[in-house]
Amino acid sequence: QVQLVESGGGLVQAGGSLRLSCAASTRTFSSYHMGWFRQAPGKEREFVAAISRDGGSAYYADSVKGRFTISRDNAKITVYLQMNSLKPEDTALYYCAAGQAPTTVDRRYFFWGQGTQVTVSS
Repeated sequence: QVQLVESGGGLVQAGGSLRLSCAASTRTFSSYHMGWFRQAPGKEREFVAAISRDGGSAYYADSVKGRFTISRDNAKITVYLQMNSLKPEDTALYYCAAGQAPTTVDRRYFFWGQGTQVTVSS
C-alpha cells in the first residue's frame, strides 16, 4: 500500500503560480510512474500530467502544456507540479496518483492521494 499526501494548493489570482507537492510513504516510490489529475465541480476527473519512474519522460494534457511542469525527486520520494500562468479554468481539486504506466487513463493508477484544492480568481 502506498500513501500519497498532496500539499501546496491555495487561492491565487489569474496569471499567478503555485507548486504542488505529493509526498509518498514508500521507499519503492521510484518503481512507480506518477500522475497528476484534477476534478472541477460538476466535471469528470481529467488527466493533467504524468512522469516516468526515472523522471526522464513527461506527458501533459494539451490544456496545460507550456504552463505546467511535472518533476520528481526519488530521493525525497516526492513528485511536484509547477503551475504557472494559472487561469480560472484551472480551478479544481488536484490529485496525485501512482501506477505502473505514465498514462492519461486514471484507472491505470493504483494509489491516490486525497487531493489539494487550487482556486484561481479572475
